[in-house]
This record gives sequence, C-alpha cells and structure tokens, in this order.
Amino acid sequence: MSFLKSQSSQLQLKGIRGAFLDFIDDPFYVSEAESVRYVADGLLVLADGKVEAFGAYGDLCAEYGEIAITHYPNRLIMPGFIDTHIHYPQTGMIAAYGEQLLEWLNQYTFPTEQKFKDKAYARNVAEIFLDELLRNGTTTALVFACVFPQSVDAFFEAAEGRNLCMIAGKVMMDRNAPAALCDTAESSYQETKALIQKWHRRGRLRYAVTPRFAITSTDEQLRLAGQLLQEFPDVYLHTHVSENVDEVAWVKELFPDCQGYLDTYAQAGLVKERSIFAHGVHLSDQEFQRLSEAGAAVALCHTSSLFLGSGLFKIEQAKSTEYPVKVGLGTDVGAGTSFSLLQTANEAYKVAQLRHQTLSPFKALFLATLGGARALCLDDTIGNFDLGKAADFIVLDPRATPLMAFRNAPDTPRDLTELADRVFSLVMMGDDRVVEATYILGELAHERTNLESE
Repeated sequence: MSFLKSQSSQLQLKGIRGAFLDFIDDPFYVSEAESVRYVADGLLVLADGKVEAFGAYGDLCAEYGEIAITHYPNRLIMPGFIDTHIHYPQTGMIAAYGEQLLEWLNQYTFPTEQKFKDKAYARNVAEIFLDELLRNGTTTALVFACVFPQSVDAFFEAAEGRNLCMIAGKVMMDRNAPAALCDTAESSYQETKALIQKWHRRGRLRYAVTPRFAITSTDEQLRLAGQLLQEFPDVYLHTHVSENVDEVAWVKELFPDCQGYLDTYAQAGLVKERSIFAHGVHLSDQEFQRLSEAGAAVALCHTSSLFLGSGLFKIEQAKSTEYPVKVGLGTDVGAGTSFSLLQTANEAYKVAQLRHQTLSPFKALFLATLGGARALCLDDTIGNFDLGKAADFIVLDPRATPLMAFRNAPDTPRDLTELADRVFSLVMMGDDRVVEATYILGELAHERTNLESE
C-alpha cells in the first residue's frame, strides 16, 4: 500500500514510523475491509504540518530513507480524536453529584459559569482544559464557552497559541437562567457578530453560533441566531436537543406552536449542514429524517447521558440507510465524566448493548476520528492520513497499564482480526494513560511521562 507524495514546494521533511490505523470510509455502511486502513509498518511523511506521503515503510523508505524518522514500535498511530460536544467552563465541576439535567444546571453549572466574567480566570481554565484534551488525544473539539464574550476571547487566544483546530462560541441565553448569565436577543446578536468577525477562520479557528438550548432562548433570540447563519453561511450552529424527558416536556410548553423540539430550531433557520445538536436521546422518527435531509449532525454524549440519567441513544436509527444522520462522539464535560473519547466510546458500546445493538471497535473509533470530522464538515482537512491533510495525530500504547500489558501481546497485529481485538481492548480499558504522544501540525504537543503511565 503506497500513496504518492503531493506536489509541494521543497520543505523540510520528517517522518513517523509505526503501525497506523485510520478510516477511508464509514464502517456503518461499507465493510471494514473497505473502510479501515491499517498499515502494520508504515511511514508518515510530514511537510509544513501536513501529510506529504503515507504508506508502507518498505514502499517509501528508498525515497525518504534520508529524512529524520521517529519510530514508535509496538504502538498504534491514529488521527487525533475529535470531540463534537464539550463545555470548557465546566472543567472545574466535572463529577458534580446527584442531579438530572435541569436541576444539575441550576445547582452546579450556572454558578460555575458566572466566574467566567473574569477573563483571567477564563484563560486559566482554558489552558487547563486544552492540556486535558491533548493528554487524552483530542486534537479538535466543538466547544461551548459562556455568555460573556471575554470567555470566548480567552478560549480562542489559548487555542491559537497552540495552533489547534477548534470551534467555539459565546452562549446565547436570554431567559430561564440567572440574571447574571442572561444577555438579550439584541446583545447576543451584536456580541456574536463581533466575535465571528474577530475569530472565524482566523488560522485554524472556527466559530459556532451557540444558543444554549431552546429553553433558555426566546423566539427572538433564536430568530437572530438564524439571521447570523444567513449573514455568515460557513459558521456553525451548536446547541442541545432532546436530552432529557423533562426538558422535552418543558420545550413543548414554551413552544406550543412547534412540531417537536427540533422544530423550535428549524423555524428559526437553525437546522443546516453545519448544525450540530448534542445528545438527541429522545428524537422522534420525523426529527431524525429532518436532520438527515438538512445534513445536520448529532453529537453522541454517552458518559453524560448515563451520568444524568437522560436515556440511551438510538444509534441504529441515526445510522440507518433510509435517513442517515452524521454523528460524532462528544465527552460533554462536565456532565460527561471523562475527557477521554476512548471512555466515551466504551460507554457507547454499553449503551448499544443495552439496546440489543452492536458497536464494533472500528465503528467506535470511526466516530472518534473521520466520523467526527464529517460531522463538523472538516473531513477535507482532518480525520485521516490522506495527503495534504493537517498532521494532527496520536500515538497509543496498547500496553500502557500492567493489566493492559497482560491483556495485549507486545507484537504488532498482523491483520484486521488481530487489530480488532487490540482496538477493542483500547476502547474498553483505555484512557489518557494510553496516549503516549499527541502531535499538532506535525509537532509534539503532549508526551506522556513515566509518572503518568504508572
């Protein structure tokens, strides 16, 4: 297997050698043999932060044998993980005990988010948050900030300093929340517009118009959010939908003229290709169809949905052949209980089991990589090792803990059958400890210390 190098200018080349796993198609719809790309002894050649060449080491070593090569034997190298729903202001309240969604927001979330009026505080949390993402192998995320514009500035400044591909936005919230966290329909429009003009497509950064959820936005605020999407057609829409039974019932009371929860957004022009809706646990058949026809996506947040007792997502309906919906995985920290997308995939497998469905390890890792990139309409730049894509990738150690070392042989899997077993153990047992290194644009951004692996 060999992929010829791109036509780039003469740049300083470097290489990464090891066993590589990525995806070239969706294993929910085509066979694993057609969708999984596994190179047991591969070479990834990098130039100016992008993939210059990729293939079997034996095929490329003659041409690239003289470049500096970093070798990771007995490891698995993958594209960086993509988190399609997470709240950076909730980093400090992860593992807050004992409530379901609406009570949890009032008791924990809203008091925590009021601290982000202080930009210095927000910047400190943003740095801790990004450190955790990189430690867990997450290289791109779709991120909620707070209602305060300075919380967005703090996050983007931190992300820009690390050359990260990140999407974020200011929360829009003009009712059913503490006064200190409420904006108005007009102020949210003006502040969001200014932030879009400042940050959207600045380097690797992208902006998401971010009404928290229908309960905390008036009709006018949702309408103005839709107006922003018309004015800036390539920005994102990021919000929540149908997470909790009580939430769905309250939305019905607040929007009696709408045909279901999703329709509150659709009537405002918010259900589009770059619209990502978190959770979707209680979506109806008609809502799945509407999402499919619009090209919108759902972020599956299994650790959060289980932690808050919200319900079990219907993966087989989202990935149907009749009305397929783009889906990615979201940790949803802080209702989510881990920054690790491996742990999120672990819970996704269990949720599927409870619903008498199956989620193979390859399907789970597709959702965490190329599937997430497709959900975010970024699969032209990230998500696998195709030529010209950004060199955001991770090095995983299948023997990172004593138990995993006992479970997994030291040799490299020879075929997809052996690889599937190794990958499944990573999904079920893995967390930040298996992430040996994280690279951003071909540069080492995180390296596990011996202390971290013990």
